Amino acid sequence: MTLPTLLSLKPLITLLALVNPLAILPFYIHYTQSFSDEQRKRTIRAATLTVLTVLVAGALLGMQILDFFNISLASFQVGGGMLLLISALQMLNAQPAEARTTASETSYAARQASIGVVPLGIPLLTGPATMSTMVIFAERTANWVQMAQLIGYAAIVALAVYVSFMAAPRIARAMGQTGINVMTRLMGLILAALGVEVMSEGLKKIFPVLGG
Repeated sequence: MTLPTLLSLKPLITLLALVNPLAILPFYIHYTQSFSDEQRKRTIRAATLTVLTVLVAGALLGMQILDFFNISLASFQVGGGMLLLISALQMLNAQPAEARTTASETSYAARQASIGVVPLGIPLLTGPATMSTMVIFAERTANWVQMAQLIGYAAIVALAVYVSFMAAPRIARAMGQTGINVMTRLMGLILAALGVEVMSEGLKKIFPVLGG
């Protein structure tokens, strides 16, 4: 009996680069600076569950959503690749990859116990680029074993968010803002290369002549 081929680590590396919880630590620390220990723990649990839910929903329901809106995967790959490049450019400037909140949304969210969901979970940790990337990787899975592995990667990313936020005070002191910025830029370089690769695959499907 032939064992099914497993996925490479590329989906995990891409998702970690996109979610990049280290880059969101300053926002987490800012939003929760007046919270009690119990409130911080609830916020961390909410952010972790939000990230896991978004990633798993993208893997399991992404293609059905594309079919509903009659969008081809090739077009989605080109659009997703562009979002990855935009995220990478922001990360190269040491900005959160998925930051899309307005000042009023941030002010409102900072007063709520649900900031683990908005804006930390969505859109700071998981946004359009993360969702589209999960859909693209889900389409590449060839069997249920690979899909289960992809969902396992989502769980690892969510766990990385949990561990990073729990260790936020120690990480912030150890790395400093400069260290966090350097890590964010390194992940941005990786993400830019992955974005170009995703776009090229979509463009080859739309314009077969590009494939030689």
